[in-house]
Amino acid sequence: MTRLDTQWAVAEIDAFLKVTARVTPNLGPGAVYLGTVMVGPKTDAAQRAHVIEQILDRALPGWANERPTKDKEYTWLRDQASRVRAALTRQDELAEKLGDNAPDMAAANLHPWAWESGRSYWNTGHYHQAVMQAAIRINAETQAKLGRMDISETALFNEVFSLAEPKEGAPRLRIAEDDGGKTYQNLHRGARAFAEGLYSSIRNPGMHQPPTDPGGQEQLALEQLAAFSLLARWIDQATVVHS
Repeated sequence: MTRLDTQWAVAEIDAFLKVTARVTPNLGPGAVYLGTVMVGPKTDAAQRAHVIEQILDRALPGWANERPTKDKEYTWLRDQASRVRAALTRQDELAEKLGDNAPDMAAANLHPWAWESGRSYWNTGHYHQAVMQAAIRINAETQAKLGRMDISETALFNEVFSLAEPKEGAPRLRIAEDDGGKTYQNLHRGARAFAEGLYSSIRNPGMHQPPTDPGGQEQLALEQLAAFSLLARWIDQATVVHS
């Protein structure tokens, strides 16, 4: 998945702001127009607004949480677009001046299994639900890859990463070829333990006791999504071995 093209996004925002700008028309000598009109045609504004909404989804998660029911003149959307424009054009400067040049991690750049199903939840600020959707999707993709609909989640991953030979109806996932060395064994033991940890400590408790404290929830959810994304990559790239 590619990163947001900043130059393209800024150009799209500028075009939207230009089309939706309000001016008082000059009707000539002796004529007065009370109010303002939009510079561009409404159809052009509507089309560009659609693109801007997609940019905001990527660059400003949760932007639509307080969106007004009616925004016919695009006043609120223009404010959000201007805000994102400043963030995009001055992000390097802000990181330098604020003293934090740590690498960023965007949810949209995670493995599709960990992001796509929960994207709509994330963009509306429902971060915990996005993580739960990632766990569900990765489990479903693993079942589909192995044709194992009879078991799921912890039991599924304990079997598929098992070092035991595959059996009839119970294939295995192999992250690397068996060269008889310790690395091969460690890889699969680690993947098995990692998957069990994710589903035992995040997925299962999360389905029964969602977090109630909103403080820090986005950062925690991002870290959890990153962990599920790593598991998804291992599964996606692994080879299915049958008996």
